[in-house]
Amino acid sequence: MKKIYILWLRQIKKYLRSKSRIVGSLGQPLLFLIALGYGLNSVFQQAGQGSYLNFLSPGIIAMSIIFTSIFSGMEVIWDRQFGFLKETLAAPISRFNIMIGRTLGGATVATMQGIIVMFISLLFGFRPVSWINMIPAIGIMFIIALLFTSLGTMIASLLEDMQGFHLIMNFLVMPIFFFSGAIFPLQGLPKVLVIIVRINPLSYGIDALRILLINVGHYGLGIDTIVLLSVTLIFLWLGSHFFKKIQI
Repeated sequence: MKKIYILWLRQIKKYLRSKSRIVGSLGQPLLFLIALGYGLNSVFQQAGQGSYLNFLSPGIIAMSIIFTSIFSGMEVIWDRQFGFLKETLAAPISRFNIMIGRTLGGATVATMQGIIVMFISLLFGFRPVSWINMIPAIGIMFIIALLFTSLGTMIASLLEDMQGFHLIMNFLVMPIFFFSGAIFPLQGLPKVLVIIVRINPLSYGIDALRILLINVGHYGLGIDTIVLLSVTLIFLWLGSHFFKKIQI
């Protein structure tokens, strides 16, 4: 456990020491909150749907989490190129524990990023139905982060090219985000979109956040949590499987 803790702590320290990374990663969530949150708020209210900013904020929180967590996999390629991964793999610790320590660290960093965006959204006018529900919401945020950090690690374990990783991540991340219901309600969608949204694990994470934060949901908190945990366990297994096969 101590070795896993040290690898986890390394990820946290790297994040806290990189002020530019913290500030830079807030740009896109702020753009969405301002441009969409305020820009479409009147349209949403005229349709009798309430505050669009309240509806949008859980989706933007999840967006900041998946972008931070899935790109943490890039650090695997970075460490491989600069030799740190070789030193880590040579240490008396199993590859599974290395993967778990890195993944937990990346997921914690992504959760911290989500918490920052959540508090920023409060400054813009987002109001949760219950402040107490923010505690279990942070738990859901961590599960989302763990899921996509595992996915990022899995993909990075299969690649040696930094540019290839960027291309694949951009190809995956944007569709995952836009087809998750983050920026539109899930009621009344065409059948094709219903199928796509249902097979997208992020849809259940955002739905769980909305249930906890604004008391609006589509699937139910129980179903959301079961699906998230199940998919997270699958990606953790896949991530550890491919990480064990890394060739240095």
